[in-house]
Amino acid sequence: MSGFILGEKSDQKQVFTEDGTRWPVTLVKTNPCFVVGIKTNDKDGYFSIKLGFKQTKNIKNPVKGELKKAGIKTPLHFLKEIRLEYADDVIVIEDDKKQGVQIGGKKIYIGDQINPMDIFKKGDKVDVSGQSKGKGFQGVVKRHGFKGGPKTHGQSDRWRAPGSIGQSTTPGRVYKGKRMAGRMGMDRVTVRNLEIYDISEDGLYVKGLVPGGKKSLLEIRSAK
Repeated sequence: MSGFILGEKSDQKQVFTEDGTRWPVTLVKTNPCFVVGIKTNDKDGYFSIKLGFKQTKNIKNPVKGELKKAGIKTPLHFLKEIRLEYADDVIVIEDDKKQGVQIGGKKIYIGDQINPMDIFKKGDKVDVSGQSKGKGFQGVVKRHGFKGGPKTHGQSDRWRAPGSIGQSTTPGRVYKGKRMAGRMGMDRVTVRNLEIYDISEDGLYVKGLVPGGKKSLLEIRSAK
């Protein structure tokens, strides 16, 4: 079954199974998460569901109007679309002029709050996407894992240097994609096939580590 929800990275800890195996787990808080809107192929050219997550105090007027239209009274901090073009088991439904989606046997309408226990179960495999931590401007040793230059024969300033970056007259330029120093981190990262260790109404524990810092936004989907 195709599942999807928004959450934020919380605590990381370790747990022990009955046979003594130690697992690192990460808590992803998912409360509150609402369905804000649905886009269909016929009307918008693609199929997606728009989710809203995390209660806040101040929101902009366009967001306020969007939430009011969906019948959501809780001011939400994050709005995110989840593409569902390849989810065969997610069907758009309309009952009493109210639009929603049916996932397996569960019906979720616009304005409803999503409970992770209705979508996922213990042992499911999920893909978790988020923005990695920013590391600032870094050299090639930290950014790309370069070995560095020799530490003997007077090479006192070459230890962490990148070395040659180009050729001679031909082609007389630096190739595109050459690994060099630059800004590191703040990229969209997806960790695939993480197992759900435990689940509750407020969040879920996944085995392993997920991208981003504490309280950063995460997208959780069923593994393909």
